[in-house]
Amino acid sequence: MKRLFTATATAVGGRNGHSEASDGTVSVDLSVPKAMGGPGKPGTTTPEHLFATGYSACFGSAIDYVAKLQKKAVERIEVTGDVTIGTRDDGGFGLEVELRIKLSGVSAADARAIVEKAHTICPYSNAIRGNVPVTLTVVE
Repeated sequence: MKRLFTATATAVGGRNGHSEASDGTVSVDLSVPKAMGGPGKPGTTTPEHLFATGYSACFGSAIDYVAKLQKKAVERIEVTGDVTIGTRDDGGFGLEVELRIKLSGVSAADARAIVEKAHTICPYSNAIRGNVPVTLTVVE
C-alpha cells in the first residue's frame, strides 16, 4: 500500500477513559453507555460513535469520488451510519453497520450504482469487509 496519511490517537482507560489525537484535533472523554451496563456519563462518547462518524464521512467522500469519475452531478451527499455492538453467539463482542445514504441530483438507479461502487473503494468498507456485516440503504 502506498501510504498517504497516518492519523495517530491514544486512548487511556479504555471505554471509561479518554482518547485524543496526537495533533489535538480530537479529544474526547469516553463512557460505557447505560444500555451496556456502564455509567453513561453525560458529555462523553463511545468508540461506536467515533467509528460511525468516521465511516459516514469516509463513505461520503467515496461517493463523491465515484460520482465525479462517472460524471454524475450529485448535489448533496448525506450518509448516516449506525454502528451496533452486541454479543456474538460464539463469545465475545461484534459489530454491525448500517449506512443510510441520501443523494440528491441523481436518479434512484444512479444513486444505487454510485453507492455500490463506493462500497468497493471506501477504505472503511475494505477494512471490515468479510468481518462486519454492512447494510447499505439508499434513501429516496
